[in-house]
Amino acid sequence: MNIHEYQAKNLLQGYGVQVQQGIVADTPEGAVEAARELNAETGTEWYVVKAQIHAGGRGKGGGVKLAKSRDEVKEISKQILGMQLVTPQTGPEGKKVHKVLIAEDVYYPGENEPKEYYLSILLDRAKSCNVIMASTEGGMDIEEVAEKTPEKIIKEWIDPGIGLQGFQARKVAFALGLEGKAFKQMVKFIQALYRAYMASDASQFEINPVLKTSDDKILAVDAKVNLDDNALYRHSDLVELRDLNEEEELEIEASKAGLNYIKLDGNVGCMVNGAGLAMATMDIIKQSGGEPANFLDVGGSANAETVEAGFRIILKDPNVKAILINIFGGIVRCDRVASGVVEAYKNIGDINVPIIVRLQGTNAEEGAKIIEDSGLKVYSAILLKDAADRVEEVI
Repeated sequence: MNIHEYQAKNLLQGYGVQVQQGIVADTPEGAVEAARELNAETGTEWYVVKAQIHAGGRGKGGGVKLAKSRDEVKEISKQILGMQLVTPQTGPEGKKVHKVLIAEDVYYPGENEPKEYYLSILLDRAKSCNVIMASTEGGMDIEEVAEKTPEKIIKEWIDPGIGLQGFQARKVAFALGLEGKAFKQMVKFIQALYRAYMASDASQFEINPVLKTSDDKILAVDAKVNLDDNALYRHSDLVELRDLNEEEELEIEASKAGLNYIKLDGNVGCMVNGAGLAMATMDIIKQSGGEPANFLDVGGSANAETVEAGFRIILKDPNVKAILINIFGGIVRCDRVASGVVEAYKNIGDINVPIIVRLQGTNAEEGAKIIEDSGLKVYSAILLKDAADRVEEVI
């Protein structure tokens, strides 16, 4: 689950991470009041108005602007609130901005030049442990840094048995070229950030940039936090941070039905039990000349209700020209799934796209017979190649 920058900063601050101070607002008038309150708290006279959407690259799309007065805060907020913000991560359709964060300007002049760094924590699945990634190239896309100057990416792996050690935080700070007050501040910053990451059951933290101010303070100027959905049952307070305005309508509907659904841009809808099989199914669709329209995992206990819910969600996508159902009968029997498909088809009615059902595993032959005897516009397949051939025929 993604959360907004202002929510992420509040979360981090609760664990002692130093952040750029800010107050969220949803109207231009509220933005002016936020600026007034921020001035009283921090003394800042310049403000940064930041669109709050679940996407990076906001500045490139005009969603982050500097305001040198409260009047400018109001005018800029009027421009940003309600805009359809397009960034490299939103796609051409963009995302509507419902809130802005009014943040203090932390790039003030001083004895030293401000310097930006990159810092993130995530799970390295290949090594089965968390890794801290850092770079002196803050403010840039980390993918670009990795491609052009990979030597500038610092990695420190954390043993899950003992956790982050002090020497590791110091090692990262030293590798970033810091010294004196800034070095000590960065060590504390990394330690606090890791505590927040572990305590919140996050799957990824990305702070870009981490700023060394002109007086050597270390602050999180931006914060992207992704929380592990599977652990949210332990964090009722974090569940409340979910913003449905930032999610696809069909994905929300799917989550209510207990389905794992992600909308894509293709023309072949797919319904599968198991994430690995779903990925393989998407590959098959592409090899057959189609493009997957979605990722949809109905889980290991697919039944008539879940199949019907999946059908209804897939069919709401106008780009879908065919549906491929690929079920491996392990926990669930294939004949039970086949009956669910037939029942769902009859309940929905008027399905005008071809449906290919590939069943393999327990009672696969019985399931195929149920499909073939139904008299419905449903094609049965046993082998994965048969399913791919059918997809190629109907798209």
